[in-house]
Amino acid sequence: MAKPVILTVDDDAEVLNAVERDLRRQYRQDYRVVKAASGDEALETVRQLHARHEPVALFLVDERMPRMSGTQFLARARDVYPSARKVLLTAYADTEAAIAGINTVGLDHYLMKPWDPPEERLYPVLSELLADWSASYVPPFAGIRVAGTAWSPSSHTVRDFLSRHQVPYQWVDVDADASLRALAEAASPGLRRLPVVFFPDGTTMVEPSTRALGERIGLTTAAAKPFYDIVIIGGGPSGLAAAVYGASEGLRTLLVEGDVPGGQAGTSSSIENYLGFPAGIGGADLARRAAAQARRFGAELLTPAGVTAIRHAPPYHVVTLDTGAEITCYALLIASGMHVRRLDVPGIDAFTGAGVYYGAALSEAAACRDRDVLVVGGANSAGQATMLFARYARRVTMIVRGDSLAASMSQYLVSRIADTPNVEVRTRTRVTGAAGTGHLESVTVEADGKPPERLAAEHMFIFIGTAPRTEAVAGVVELDEQGYVVTGPDLLRDGRRPRGWTLPRDPFLLETSVPGVFAAGDVRHGSTKRVASAVGEGSAAIGMVHRYLQTV
Repeated sequence: MAKPVILTVDDDAEVLNAVERDLRRQYRQDYRVVKAASGDEALETVRQLHARHEPVALFLVDERMPRMSGTQFLARARDVYPSARKVLLTAYADTEAAIAGINTVGLDHYLMKPWDPPEERLYPVLSELLADWSASYVPPFAGIRVAGTAWSPSSHTVRDFLSRHQVPYQWVDVDADASLRALAEAASPGLRRLPVVFFPDGTTMVEPSTRALGERIGLTTAAAKPFYDIVIIGGGPSGLAAAVYGASEGLRTLLVEGDVPGGQAGTSSSIENYLGFPAGIGGADLARRAAAQARRFGAELLTPAGVTAIRHAPPYHVVTLDTGAEITCYALLIASGMHVRRLDVPGIDAFTGAGVYYGAALSEAAACRDRDVLVVGGANSAGQATMLFARYARRVTMIVRGDSLAASMSQYLVSRIADTPNVEVRTRTRVTGAAGTGHLESVTVEADGKPPERLAAEHMFIFIGTAPRTEAVAGVVELDEQGYVVTGPDLLRDGRRPRGWTLPRDPFLLETSVPGVFAAGDVRHGSTKRVASAVGEGSAAIGMVHRYLQTV
């Protein structure tokens, strides 16, 4: 942590230099002494110190300065550093102003000029005040701060991105923190664009895109090479497993993930039925460990980086990124996973990110404390989210279209939900509308055979099924009616190989209709939608890639 600051202000250069000299001589071991020659200069210094998270322990300020008196400066500086000790340097004629300052700005002390000898007339007073400050001082958060409003969709996007990447940050609501609001307004006049992200070095970003934010926090968004043995599209469990095995077996491996490694599994608060973790493991933790393991073996991970198209240029494959860059490879693995389906009801789109969230949105869990929460959906992801939010919320209501949870949810979760007193499950019920002013305030639901009912709710989390992410590969590889990638024996029709197949062999088990392009995990037709099976398919795909590379 940076040394706390003692800021001294005086328009008389000779006096200012003398004060600085005496302060440094006594306090330089524990404090950093900063000087300013006017109230305006001092206020700018205060703003910069606050932006860099540097603490100020004491202000030592001359009362009689042009344009802004010492008392006037302290009144404004107090808003930024309310706990800093405040001392005026006064001439004999200024004592009344100093005494008045005790009432107006909470002045801690005033000292007469000259203060010689400092050992008798300066240090005893300041040392006592600094000791008082130090005893009550709580160091500020020294990492990234995100300043926004609770119902700002872009603020939610930034918070969710940082949370899922497990980057520590402090959330500050500008409506509740006057000092940070002033800093945010300096970066975003009128607060028309939020959030403002403050970094420890004093720099800021206003309403950043996830790509720009990812680059700023050190993520890799551009490939280091133009050519790889294998490019993996998607950073869910199957893609991460493939990256680990591919890199560990000597393949030049690149994984491209458009959002955050972990996929749908990465948003899960706890995966309790994954082999080897009897107490369960958070999806984000599992993804972090897998990503670190892949990097340790030499795999490159681009995130966030989207894929817009692929094309086959025998014997190579070319991947086009959303930046326009192209990457060439021998083999390609489609492990792009799924995305959550949108709820199509009147009025709901206006509240996306402002009370309506798709997926678990773990960054919003603390905001649900003592509030009513709705969870829409009845599969495992909805059950895991329900158990997470039940720890914070006053009440969690599950809205389920089916007859029961048992049809689509693991029994261990069904039992947990039944044993949780602040969870209510409403079956054969659907959401038909949403309303609010600026953010979600209520939801209309309809149960079979009953009239519509309005439920008060400021937070609704939606898990109503998923669809495969295959937009970038549609028209290149064969898909089924639902958009899943068809592989292996499922490509054969009456013993005939797929159209355009040029090799004198049948497609491998996980190979698509294009030689050298493979698919694994939830995006593949016929896959088992479980983390363990996705990991297994990603691992197995590397063995088939090796067999394919022997023929290239």
